Amino acid sequence: MEDRILKDATGDGIDRRGFLKCMAWAGTGLAWTVSGGLPGCSPIGKDPAGSAADDLSFVQISDSHIGFQGTANPDVLGSFSKAIADVNALPQRPAFVIHTGDLTHTSTAEQFNTVKDLLGTLKTPKVVVVPGEHDTVMGPKPYLDVFGAGSQGDGWSSFDMGGIHFLLLNNVVDVVNLGHLGTAQLEFIEKDVANLRSDTPIVVFAHIPMWTIYEKWGWGTDDAAQALSYLKRFASVTVLNGHIHQVMSKVEGNITFSTVSTTAYPLPAPGTAPAPAPVTLPAGKLADILGIREVRYRGAGRGFRLTDDHVS
Repeated sequence: MEDRILKDATGDGIDRRGFLKCMAWAGTGLAWTVSGGLPGCSPIGKDPAGSAADDLSFVQISDSHIGFQGTANPDVLGSFSKAIADVNALPQRPAFVIHTGDLTHTSTAEQFNTVKDLLGTLKTPKVVVVPGEHDTVMGPKPYLDVFGAGSQGDGWSSFDMGGIHFLLLNNVVDVVNLGHLGTAQLEFIEKDVANLRSDTPIVVFAHIPMWTIYEKWGWGTDDAAQALSYLKRFASVTVLNGHIHQVMSKVEGNITFSTVSTTAYPLPAPGTAPAPAPVTLPAGKLADILGIREVRYRGAGRGFRLTDDHVS
C-alpha cells in the first residue's frame, strides 16, 4: 500500500487507501523519516538511519484536556502525568517540548495552573505551547495570562534552534470560526519568514490541522493555503498539529503534514460518527491509543524522523 494519498475524489484530503494506512499507524507506532519531501516508515525501535548524539530532537504532546470528566478517561491528569514521565525517561533530553493545544478542557485558571506546574517538571530547557479551542472558550485572556509571555497578538510567535525556524500559530483565534488564522496572523507569518534562506528547514505548530481532513467536523484551517503559500519556497516544511486525537499524515509538495495522538481520550475516525465526541473504549484498551511524539532532525539532506509512541 502506498504511503501517500493517491486519490482525493471528495476533495477532503483523504482517500480510502490513504485513510486506512494512516489509521494503522495510530495503533502500532512508526518511525518516520522525511527526506527529499517523501516519508518512509518503520516500526518504533527499528531505526534504519541510526541516530547521532548531535541530532536536534524535541517532543510533541497534545490534547491533555485537564479538567475533562467522563468515562472516556476518568483520569486525564494521571495519563498526562504518565506522558511527562515518559518524556523524562527518554535517553536523550529533548531540546524542547511543544504542547499543541487543548491543554485544558474548560480553560479555568485552576486547570491552566495545573498544566503549567506539570509542564514545569519536564526535563528539558524549553517548553512552548499553542492554544486549542478548549483553551479559549473563555476568550484568549486566561490562556495568555499563563502562557502568553513572549507571544504576539492572541498567542503566536517564532524561534530558531539548531538551524531550524519554528512557527507557533493560533488557529483557534476565533472560537466561532474554528480553524482560522486571520489577517493579523497571516501578515505575521509573511513577515516572519521573509528574510530566511530558502534552505532553512521550517516547522509549524498549530492545534487544528493545516490541511482539510474532514471539513464537516471543522478538521481543517480555512485560510491555511494563504499561510502555506509563504512557505512554498522552502525546501523542507513540516507541519505538526493535534486536535483530532489520532495520527494522520500526508505529503503535499515540499510540506509534510502530521497530527499526533492525545494523552486524554480517543475521538472517532473522520465521518464514522455523528460528531467528534469522546469514545469510551473497552477496559484496558485506552493506553493503546494515548501517545506522545519524538521528533529528531538529522541535519541537511537527512530530514526529520517522527516517532509516535504510546503512554502505557
